[in-house]
Amino acid sequence: MTQRFVFNEVTKRLPKHLHPFIVKQPYSEYTAQNQAVWRYVMRLNIDYLSKVAHESYILGLKKTGISVDRIPEMEGMNRILKDIGWAAVSVDGFIPPNAFMEFQAYNVLVIASDIRTINHIEYTPAPDIIHEAAGHAPIIANPEYAEYLRRFGEIGSKAISSAKDYEMYEAVRLLSILKEDPNSTEESIENAQKIVEELQNTMGELSEMAQIRNLHWWTVEYGLVGELHNPKIYGAGLLSSIGESKECLTNKVEKLPYSIQAATQNFDITKQQPQLFVTPDFAHLSFVLEEFANKMALRKGGLTGVKKLIDSSNLGTIELSTGIQISGIFTNVISDENNNPVYIQTTGPTALATRDKEIIGHGTTFHSEGFGSPIGKLKGINLAIEDMSPKDLEVYGIYEGKKTVLLFEGNIKVEGEVITGKRDLKGKIILISFKNCSVTHYNNYLFKPEWGIYDMAVGKEIISAFSGPASVVSFPNFGKVSEEKTHKIKYSENELNLHKMYDEVACMRNGNVDVDRVKILFGILRKMYPNDWLLPLEMYELLHKSNSDLSTEIYNYLTQLKDNERFMYLIENGLKLILRNN
Repeated sequence: MTQRFVFNEVTKRLPKHLHPFIVKQPYSEYTAQNQAVWRYVMRLNIDYLSKVAHESYILGLKKTGISVDRIPEMEGMNRILKDIGWAAVSVDGFIPPNAFMEFQAYNVLVIASDIRTINHIEYTPAPDIIHEAAGHAPIIANPEYAEYLRRFGEIGSKAISSAKDYEMYEAVRLLSILKEDPNSTEESIENAQKIVEELQNTMGELSEMAQIRNLHWWTVEYGLVGELHNPKIYGAGLLSSIGESKECLTNKVEKLPYSIQAATQNFDITKQQPQLFVTPDFAHLSFVLEEFANKMALRKGGLTGVKKLIDSSNLGTIELSTGIQISGIFTNVISDENNNPVYIQTTGPTALATRDKEIIGHGTTFHSEGFGSPIGKLKGINLAIEDMSPKDLEVYGIYEGKKTVLLFEGNIKVEGEVITGKRDLKGKIILISFKNCSVTHYNNYLFKPEWGIYDMAVGKEIISAFSGPASVVSFPNFGKVSEEKTHKIKYSENELNLHKMYDEVACMRNGNVDVDRVKILFGILRKMYPNDWLLPLEMYELLHKSNSDLSTEIYNYLTQLKDNERFMYLIENGLKLILRNN
């Protein structure tokens, strides 16, 4: 692939299948109005959040190099983040949950490269750089929370999705893109909303991924910490929303003790949340995460785990009791009368691994059409194959050059000539290869001699089942990037001229104030942009100490704009901040 970002000590550890999600930060595309939106939100947030956010937030802003006045650049953030063992990369809006969490597992924050429009300054329906950089990054300076985030990514990236989860992801992604684009038609937004609602009504039982995504939402994104009736804010969605960060602490929003029950509480990403969960401390987050992980197929395996992978229709892995790992798209499992899996089958490219490392000669090229293997013990023999010594294997006819018949308890029969076997580092046999081999279940053929060499994985039970491959090198291109890209806003000539005025005012703030020029700009503003409230606020900030006629005129103009309900609180909060910092 073409290198579009600079690797550092942290990001160079990322597996290649995550690279396609990374985009170059479009810093030159940020308008002066975008910069003003960033500055307004950050100044208000810091003023307010210093009182209501977890103590790590303000300290973390300094540690992570987040500027109040300008949108951060990834390169600059990374130079500072690496000192606490983390990094940041730009992505295009929402990325699939498994990928998002896998980045976290590698100590990498994904930061949506776009920034909310002024029309969504209080709350954005789409992820943006304010949410990601100013919300997520500061809290990771807290070591206990950072480890929770990493561990969550490690476990969450293994959660198994349902076949509909990706469909829902694409639908929500499209809806958020359309809602944030000022050029979207009402009809397109309504149609996208209907699709999301229809999917929500037909999702069925929540998958592992849906449940752990809920836990992520109610902690990392919208979490409160401390006392139930007097909590502090730590969730990135709240830290980056000047509207919701205030609303969430009022009685309008229900506060619930955080527990594993939050896994079943769904959310609407495009709306403010009616209830939030409060954790007593960051250590409790890890406790609940482990409680949930103990219920996942990752740790339970078995027939249920394989069925979850089959239902997902996505790449997944099972691990047998010997440690051998089979990665592919699982399409079939045969079980016995006791609901124990006795045979598993994948279709299409499959890879075998042990300890997350591909077994040499057993990658997707070799197993290009699929893989099948019996699971369990041999019928009438208490000693499992994996526990047999070389002498035992000889006694039971499992040795090189021997034509043998292996009848498993699940009535799977493997009949063929043993070619060789593979063992792990401890000497335990994990794979046996046969030629002229047939595999049957009663009268049904599962493998025929003319199909070639038969490789049989050894294991008496499935101890784990999880999403994705065991070895990251086996499927370098399995990360699926959405074809629906974030819309680049097309600005009219009139809007571009407004942005130039923002730029002029910003330059004056950092240099000398030209009162005559401000007066000219203010005149243009009143005539051409009667609904813009942020630029006159910035003009007033430049002049308010002068007590000049122009300063008074701009103040009165802002007061008139406050009559518009859309602008009232935004202007009021901005004026209070200016006067408080006088």
